[in-house]
Amino acid sequence: MSGAAVLSPETVLAEMKKHGVTHVVYLPDSETNWLYLLMKSEPTLRLIGVGREGNAASIAAGLWLGGARPLILIQNTGMLEAGDSIRGWLMSLNVPVVLMVGYRGWTRHGVTVDTAATYTERFLMAFGLNYYLVENDADAARIGVAFEEAERTRQPVVILVGDEYHGFNR
Repeated sequence: MSGAAVLSPETVLAEMKKHGVTHVVYLPDSETNWLYLLMKSEPTLRLIGVGREGNAASIAAGLWLGGARPLILIQNTGMLEAGDSIRGWLMSLNVPVVLMVGYRGWTRHGVTVDTAATYTERFLMAFGLNYYLVENDADAARIGVAFEEAERTRQPVVILVGDEYHGFNR
C-alpha cells in the first residue's frame, strides 16, 4: 500500500534504518499495528514497550547515553502526558532524539473536534520543540530533516504523523 496518498509503514521503517535507529521506545497502540509488525521482524531494531509515555523519555535518554540511537513512537495524547519527562530527560540532558507522534484528531481541513489535536501544536510551541508534519510518502524526507536537526541542535525533534488512520492501517 505504498504511494504518495498515504504514509506507508514501509517508508517509515526505511527512514528509521537510513538514519541509524537502533531502538524504538513505544507505547503499543492499534494505529501503528502494521509498522509494529515490520519493526518486529527487522533484525537491526530492538523494540522497547512502555506502560506510560512518560517512561519513554527516560528510557530513550538512557539508551542514547549508552551509545544507541533511539526513536520514540507515541500518540499525541501520550506526548501531552509525558511533558515533564520530555522537559526533564530529553531537553535538559540535550538528547538528540526524534519523537514520532501520531496526530490523533488532526484534520487537513482544520475542522478539529478532538481536543488532543487542538492542544498538540500549542504544546510543542510552548515547549519550544521543533516539529514536522508528515502526511504521506511524499513527505518522508521530513523524517530525515528531523533526524538531522536533532543531531545538530542536540535537542528532541517531533514528527507529527497526520495520516494516523490510513497509511498505518490496512
